[in-house]
Amino acid sequence: MTSQLDFFAPAAARLPKAEKERKAAGRETTQKTVPDDEALAGYLESTGNYRILRRLQPRAVIERPRPGFPRRGVILDTETTGLDHRTDEIIEIGVIAFTFDDQGMIGDVTGIYGGLRQPGVAIPEEITRLTGITDDMVAGQTIDIDRLTSLVTDADLIIAHNAGFDRPFCETFSPIFRDKAWACSVKEIDWRARGFEGNKLGYLIGQSGYFHDGHRAVDDCFALLEVLEQERPGQTGTPFAELHEASRLSRVRIYAENSPFEMKDHLKKRGYRWSDGSDGRPKSWWVELPEERLEEELHFLRTEIYRWDADPTVKYLTAFDRFKAG
Repeated sequence: MTSQLDFFAPAAARLPKAEKERKAAGRETTQKTVPDDEALAGYLESTGNYRILRRLQPRAVIERPRPGFPRRGVILDTETTGLDHRTDEIIEIGVIAFTFDDQGMIGDVTGIYGGLRQPGVAIPEEITRLTGITDDMVAGQTIDIDRLTSLVTDADLIIAHNAGFDRPFCETFSPIFRDKAWACSVKEIDWRARGFEGNKLGYLIGQSGYFHDGHRAVDDCFALLEVLEQERPGQTGTPFAELHEASRLSRVRIYAENSPFEMKDHLKKRGYRWSDGSDGRPKSWWVELPEERLEEELHFLRTEIYRWDADPTVKYLTAFDRFKAG
């Protein structure tokens, strides 16, 4: 006779023996035929109905890097308490050192450092929401400047995804960054020509087929390294090769000082930006261009803006002084 308690027993326990054996055999068959993750991802992609993002795996540090990559590069990212290097502070820095050659081919990762730092003020709530870094996490923390120096000192090129932001903060933090060549992976790579919808790191890593834990310094460095080396179908050379080549070119910054007020819309339409003089630059409209376009731009200013043979201030820039404050 069946007890009322039997109805509350596990379902498998109430099955007839033959049914139990059939289900057990089914489970065994299923377990044997389930494909591995990559095979399953490949199948879904092959249907044309799915796009798969794979978790980005950090590269291993190689103690004895391969020969043939004589250059030293550093990918750097910072998290800060705000946007102004004169008043805000670094709360996290991440660095990945790697080798590369003169053609812009990446070799091996040779060093990694990530460190937190307690600032002189409480971390704003919006920064914590963005980065996940809290006051408790940075309490008593300092950046290991000796370790950082060991990775940066021999670098031929420092790359940041928005070097105009990171370089001033880094140079304010330590002089080890001041006499280095810097490159910007936002401004010095034509991402749209490479088929990307934007230049934010989240777009780049997602459209490259990966996902990662964003807005932490070392994680973002690894993500950028992966994107920089990826060569997409139909393209010649990697994004890093393009960036490396751009870093070797000279550029000019032209300041249209004392330009007529009524010409401001013409300048803005041509790509000029306004500087109020607070960052050390002349108070004027200005633009930065490849050096080979200098004479063309001076002709435009003299004929379309000033209407006389003016001599605007021109500053020549290399990777050693690009992206500095001011």
